[in-house]
Formats: sequence, C-alpha cells, structure tokens
Amino acid sequence: MRFKKRVIASLLPLVFAQLAYAADPQSIELKAVTVTGILPDKLESVPGSFSVVDEKELEARRPFSIKEALNTVPGVHIVTGEDSMSLGLNIGVRGLDPRRSSRTLLMEDGVPLFLAPYGDPAAHFSTPLQRLQRIEVVKGSGQILYGPQTIGGMINFVTKPVPKDGFAGSVQAMAGNNDFTGLHANVGYGGERGGIMIDALQNKGDGVRDNHDFDMQEFTIKGQLNLTDRQTLIAKVGHYEEDSHVTETGLGVVEYNEDRFQAPTGKNDVFKHKRQSAQLQHIFQIDDTTKLSTQAYYVDTERASFRQINDSGTLGGRSVMDRCEGLGVATEANAEQCGGRWRPREYTYWGVEPRLDFQHNLFGIKSDAVVGFRYHKEDIERNQFRGADPRFQSQSYAESFFGVNGGTGHRELVDIEVEAKSYYAQNTFNIGNWALTPGVRVEDLTIKTDVKRAEGQPQNNAASNLTNNQTEVLPGFGVAWNGIQNTTVFAGVHKGFAPPRPDRDIFATGANNAVVSKVKPETSTNWEIGVRSKYFKGISFESTLFHTAFDDIVVEANGSFFNGGESEQTGVELAGRVDFGTIYDTSHNVYLMGSYTNLFNAEFKKDGPKPGLNGDGITDGGRLPYAPRHLASLNIGYQHPIGLDARFGVDYVSEQQPDAFARALAAGNLTGLSGNIPAYTLLNASVNFKPVGSKATYFLSAHNLADKEYLVSRRDGMFAGRERQIFGGIRYDF
Repeated sequence: MRFKKRVIASLLPLVFAQLAYAADPQSIELKAVTVTGILPDKLESVPGSFSVVDEKELEARRPFSIKEALNTVPGVHIVTGEDSMSLGLNIGVRGLDPRRSSRTLLMEDGVPLFLAPYGDPAAHFSTPLQRLQRIEVVKGSGQILYGPQTIGGMINFVTKPVPKDGFAGSVQAMAGNNDFTGLHANVGYGGERGGIMIDALQNKGDGVRDNHDFDMQEFTIKGQLNLTDRQTLIAKVGHYEEDSHVTETGLGVVEYNEDRFQAPTGKNDVFKHKRQSAQLQHIFQIDDTTKLSTQAYYVDTERASFRQINDSGTLGGRSVMDRCEGLGVATEANAEQCGGRWRPREYTYWGVEPRLDFQHNLFGIKSDAVVGFRYHKEDIERNQFRGADPRFQSQSYAESFFGVNGGTGHRELVDIEVEAKSYYAQNTFNIGNWALTPGVRVEDLTIKTDVKRAEGQPQNNAASNLTNNQTEVLPGFGVAWNGIQNTTVFAGVHKGFAPPRPDRDIFATGANNAVVSKVKPETSTNWEIGVRSKYFKGISFESTLFHTAFDDIVVEANGSFFNGGESEQTGVELAGRVDFGTIYDTSHNVYLMGSYTNLFNAEFKKDGPKPGLNGDGITDGGRLPYAPRHLASLNIGYQHPIGLDARFGVDYVSEQQPDAFARALAAGNLTGLSGNIPAYTLLNASVNFKPVGSKATYFLSAHNLADKEYLVSRRDGMFAGRERQIFGGIRYDF
C-alpha cells in the first residue's frame, strides 16, 4: 500500500501542472502534438546505426514471432530457446550473450520491459506483434538517452496510436499447424479532443517440444486527451497472462538423439506469468522550439515456474528426476510420482521521468538539445520451494511449506531493493552538413540484497546482506555528415554500462553462512563508423564497422554471476534493399532485401574465473558464447498492383560456441552442455494479399519451410530448433 501511495504522490505534480496549463487562456496556436518513438524526427542527424521495421513491413512479412520480425536487422541474433512465441526472448546484439536479452534494452513506448530493469533484466515478456506500429533498433551512441543497459543496443516496440478520425479498428484470426491459433481485436474512437482504443488478443498452441503447449492473453486500453493545442495526455494500462508448460531444462545427448522434441516432464512443468502495467505521459509543446514531456510508469509482475529436472543428461546421457533420483530416468510415467521445484517470484517497479527537448543557438550554432532525469524504484522477492512428494506439483501445496527448513520445504527467500537515479544531457550542433552530438548519462544506483533463506536454511549473518552502491558516468560522442544527397556518413563512441546483477541462486552449507557476492557493473567502450544511403533511385543500403571492448564482462555459471575480465567484439554489418519497380517506374515490383553480419572477432582477452563443473572457465582467446561469426538473411519478393506481396527468404547462422563454463567438460560428456552448435540454414516464405479497395487482408506464412533439423542452444542441455511452422489468416480493417 505504501508503495502505491508513493506512485500516486509522484503523479500529483504532473496532474496539477496539466490542469494549470489547460486553464491558461494565453495558449498559442501550434500543430497538434505528435508522439513518436525513441528515434528523433531528423533521422539524417542520428550519429549511429539504427533500423526500423515499420508496420507495412510487418504486415507484408507476417512474422510468426519477434524472432522472424528482427532476423533481417544486421547484428541481431535471436536464439529461439525453449519457446516458440518469443515468450522468453533471447536477443544478442553484436556478439553479446543473448540469454534472456539481459544486455539489450527492450522497451515499449520508451519504458523498459524486463522483469526488473536493474535487479533482474530478463525478457519474459515482449509486446505482441499485433499491437505494433513499428520496431526501432538503435545500436549507436544515441543509447545514452536511455538505460540502464547501454551496451548491446536498444529495441523499442512502438504501439499503435489512438484513432484520430472517428471509429476505427480491426479484427484478425490466424490458425496453423502445431495447434496454433491466434485471435486479435482492436477497436477505438478518436477526434480532435483525443480518443480511446481497446486491444485484446490470445495466442495458443504447441511449443517447440512435446507437451509444451502455451496460452497467452493480453488486454490493453490506451487513451489520449488533447488538453489544449499544445498539450497531450496519453495513458495506457495493460494486463498480460501466460500459462505454458515450458521445460526450462534441455536434453542430454542420448535423449536428444532418441527424440529431439521430447520433454519427459513437460506435462507437469509449468511457467505462469502475470503482468500488469500502467503508463502516463504528458507532453507540453511550450513553443515551436521547446517540448517538455513527462512520463510515469508502474509495472507489477508475478511469475512462477515449476520444473522436475534440474540437470540434463546426468545418467548416461539421460536426465533424472530432481529430488526423486531413485525413480531413475525421467519419463512421463515416473514424473507423475515425483515433486520438484517451484520458483515463485514477484517484481514491482515504477519510475518518473521528465525530459526537455529544445532548440537553441548557443555560440551562434543552431542546436537541438535534450536534458532529462529519471527516478526509478524496484522491489523483488524471490522464493523457491522443493520436495519429492508428488503433491509439490501444486504451487499452493508447495507454498504451504513457507518457513520450513531442510531439503523439503522453503529452499530460498531473497529480497532485493533498487533505487536508481539517472541524469542525461545531449546536444546536437548543426553546422552546415555536419551534426556533432556530444552527450553524457549518469547512473547512480543502490542495490540492497537480503538473503533470508538459502539451501533450505535461515540466514541472518552479516555476509547475507549486501548494499551495492554504484555511480557511473557514461559519456558519448557522435558525428554525422550529410554532404551527399540522401546519404549519411556517421561515426560514434560511447561508454556502455549494465548494472551489477544479484545472484540468481544463493548457496549455503547451513544456517547463517550464506555470502552475497559483490559484482561490479559491466562497462565497455563502443565504437562504430558507417554509412547509410538512398542516393540511387530504388536502392537503399547501410554498412557499419563496429568494435566493442569490455573492461569487465559479466558471465554466469551455476546461477551466479562473475566478473570475467576483458573481452572484445569487432565486426561489420551490411543491409540493403533494391526495388526494381521503382528503378524502372513500373507498378510490378520485384525486390531484393538482405542483411549480413561478419563478427570476425569475439573473444575473451585474458584468463578468468573457473567456477565451472570441472574447474573449467574463461581462457584467453576463447570465443564468446553464442556469438556466431556469420549471420545472413536474404529475401526476394514480388509486389503486384492488385495488392499481392509474395516473398521467399533464406536465413543463415554459422557455428557457435556454448557457454564458457561448459567447454572444458571431459570428452564424452553426455549432459548436452558441451560441444559446438552447428551452422544451420532455414527457408521461409509468405504471401500477403489485400485486394485494391478491400478492407480484408489474406495471408499465409511458413517458417523453416524445409523442416530442417537443427540445434539452437546447449544452455541447460540441448534444445532443438522449431520444426516447420505454417499459419494463415485473415484481417479485416474498419
């Protein structure tokens, strides 16, 4: 209750300010306030690499998930992992470990999407494709305006705006193999004073592996009120629920070779996720050159997972039941006779962020400036219960053991509090064809970790409490030159940052001896130079050379985090599109579009910690985990003037190394953790047809068209890539 009162108290000044401005009779005549994403209106002055996947492209390609929506963006690598609908996104940018996208800042309309942006930056939620207007991917020095993660790029999911001209909306239905169905409805009404929009969707079906069915539902209300000609108030509330039978542990080698899609405990394993969010944004266009925007946000998340296998392939390449080893190899039959581990966790975070965008002529130079501040709070409670009794398959039964010591009972209770203050300022000097952009961000944070229980025992010793105070100054500088028509040459450098993460699991040998390790924040220096151009008619392209040097990269082993020392990634990104219909002035358009990333260097620069299973760990020159040298995507398509868009594509991912702490396992190890991940090539195709003058759109999409067998991950065991997925549907706009 006190937490919610603080949120309300933080919003009161904003509300009073809105009322005061609305009552001002001296309002000036300006254009209606418009709201965009994180990219500025002047894209030619952006001193770094970026990509935009707009609504038109999303509708034409009909991606099955966020993975397919982003696989044409250079430098972005997405591991499908254990799910099939991007329910747990694993995104790596420019060679960074993609595990739960923890180094890539994911946002919706400028607000972070993680379970907890500082304390647990894990992506178990992403904005559904049906609600999107576009996706913005920023990898250059513009990252310093957002945070806390400023190392591996930003991905902002921009939602559709409220209608402006009366009644509008759409309904959509999809169906495909693997029992997939999707329903979506969007309806809204708007006018000169604002409007309201309601959005509802449900996606359900079978996951990658057997018994991995999922059901996710979301309900969102978005409203806009134009208080005056120069003020806008935008509010959005959302409710999301997921109930899936996702097994987070992979397969041992023998199990995988027998049936790569099997999940012996899949019927009992559960992942429940409930997320409620609210966002309030006030935009005040003070005059033609100055805009003050203030946003407040609140997110409350409950997630609980249950698993019956904790380690893969430990019995001759087959997995055994956690806590019920006497039952032998894990099968669907003996899974019913065993309990397991519940991990219920609660996350709450909120923040307030005022930001001033203005133009000025300091030093006689026309400039665009941004100054802002954000106050952010998080409260996290992590619990774990375990027991061999089959009744532990019930979450309520497991939680009835709250406070019970020992191997059966309440295994873990950790409270984490985060307070973060972020300050940022950036100025773009416009000098002829040049745009020079220096900027700085300051992250001042306090993370308090209180381990109350560990390994089934109470903890109250001094080392079980830790307050981690960190302050980082993050400068950046970028330059853009537009001396050639429709062409930008850019270069930039900025200091990257990721906050120190509390351990996921705390180990203790008895009561009052747990030790919370103090991990330093992750810092890096990020360089890039490149060019983007639409100089030639019907041809657009971009090319970027990048280099990222880590001072102290953070790595994970056995649920704990360690500072792994120096590392670096260097590579080149290429992307482009050719529209022959534009070149030859014909309404029949054949087009080519593609992207390519060559990460020719991605390695640790010195020996590091060795907390692995066999004393293995980081070695100088070892390649970073899940950092493929080559990523490529090529699509050829045809657009007919009757409203047809058909395309065929090829995606390629080269060989990858597994986690740094699994590489030195003994030869013949059958857990599935060690060994390379072979290269793979996938085919996809889509057809989108919207007859001229019709409000209906018909579509058909196929991914992994050749039903290729491939391995995507060895994290917690072997995970197979998704088999062929075909779906079709109809959308009606009104």
